[in-house]
Amino acid sequence: MKFNSDEIASVIQKEIETFESQMDVREVGTVLEVGDGIARVYGLSGVMAGEMVQFPSGVIGLAFNLEENSVGVIILGDYLSISEGDEVKALGKLLSVPVGEGVIGRVLDPLGNPLDGLGPVQSSEQRPVEIIATGVAERHPVHEPLQTGIKAVDAMTPIGRGQRELIIGDRKTGKTAVALDAILNQKATGVKCFYVAIGQKDSSVALVIEALKKHGAMDYTTVIVSGASSPAPVQYVAPYSGTAMAEYFMFKGEHALIVYDDLSKQAVAYRQLSLLMRRPPGREAYPGDVFYCHSRLLERSAKLSKAMGGGSLTSLPIIETLEGEVSAYIPTNVISITDGQIYLQPDLFFAGIRPAMNVGISVSRVGGAAQIKAMKKVAGGLRLDLASFRELEAFAQLGTELDPATQARLDRGYRMVELLKQPQYKPMSVYDQVLSIYAATRGFLDDVPVAGVRKWESEFLQFMKDRKAEVIKKLQDSNDLTSEIEQAIRASIDEFKRGYRPS
Repeated sequence: MKFNSDEIASVIQKEIETFESQMDVREVGTVLEVGDGIARVYGLSGVMAGEMVQFPSGVIGLAFNLEENSVGVIILGDYLSISEGDEVKALGKLLSVPVGEGVIGRVLDPLGNPLDGLGPVQSSEQRPVEIIATGVAERHPVHEPLQTGIKAVDAMTPIGRGQRELIIGDRKTGKTAVALDAILNQKATGVKCFYVAIGQKDSSVALVIEALKKHGAMDYTTVIVSGASSPAPVQYVAPYSGTAMAEYFMFKGEHALIVYDDLSKQAVAYRQLSLLMRRPPGREAYPGDVFYCHSRLLERSAKLSKAMGGGSLTSLPIIETLEGEVSAYIPTNVISITDGQIYLQPDLFFAGIRPAMNVGISVSRVGGAAQIKAMKKVAGGLRLDLASFRELEAFAQLGTELDPATQARLDRGYRMVELLKQPQYKPMSVYDQVLSIYAATRGFLDDVPVAGVRKWESEFLQFMKDRKAEVIKKLQDSNDLTSEIEQAIRASIDEFKRGYRPS
């Protein structure tokens, strides 16, 4: 049997060219101790801060503390599957999550794993969980309104695309309700919504998801869940993961809205990690860099310049206060980072005024720039009127005799408060809001009994839709309250009042 040397040579040549070294060169270390969601690892001398490491069970960790003889690792998963002496390998990359259209409508954990039983996430792209926020030159001042559909918010503390508006208040005062209504109101606007649940009860999160599904909001919303039973490292990472998913749309030139519910629980998780890692505690036992933890998160919300595509990411962080203590450490930190706050007061909530917004403390630092012209004209003095009404009300409770002008202001104030009440999951279009607030501020409700204000409002808005659609159309086209449109609205209200019969 003859061998063809050329053939053998070509086969060997091909084998050499296609030969790949199977050697896996990685830096490895050994687990010295593990527990409570953290591990101390010896031997990873070249690992970088924030780099991913992997344990034999497949669980991922993040290098958190770089010390002289060991590395403190936070474990993003089940730390009970890790034992002392296990080998740890550095992966040489940062933590990333899947992004893109594939995550919309899904319920995910902070690592991008599905929790809704709908199969794997269909996404070809990944984004790092932590990136440096866009710089000053790449931003544009906030100028487009992001309507929440809540009269009290859109009229007095307007939110613009790219703004960060804090929702703050004691537990059970309707903070999540305000954020959910804002999500529901984005239905036809093309704004992608992200709801990040941090340290919430699983039953509460299930109710939120149910409400979003019922009102058709899950079609454009992603829910990132890190429940109360999740390890502290996963709760700490959750808001950064949600932001990475939302940023994808911002950098594509689209608009996104993200709700962090709530950041006080993330701060507690971060405090737990830091204390376990033996980082020095500061005020209220929080580590010194807890401000940086929140500022580097919230600074990623922005309105980009035209050169960058003009996209925006609006954030609604939620902070829970204890006994209304707004001057505690975490609330003051987040208030100083955000562009305004909506303060929800328990007394108002239990008095049936919902949303229970305290007009005096609530503020939007963007102001009229985030309102359409019509709303700006109608609601210009509303905040001051309501604040002075609260003072008058307190004065009137002393039982003193009031002159007719003061009594008239009080009566109008009661009707205004009644008008600003709004049931949950019933966001209103901005044009309906303009019509309602116009009627109240211009005195057309002064002869309507306080108890009948909301019935009058709903029937009036229905009358406008059925009989005066052309007035609403003009308002929508111009977004302004011109003298011609104002006359048409006045005539419409007069016509409606002539035929209105309070039951």
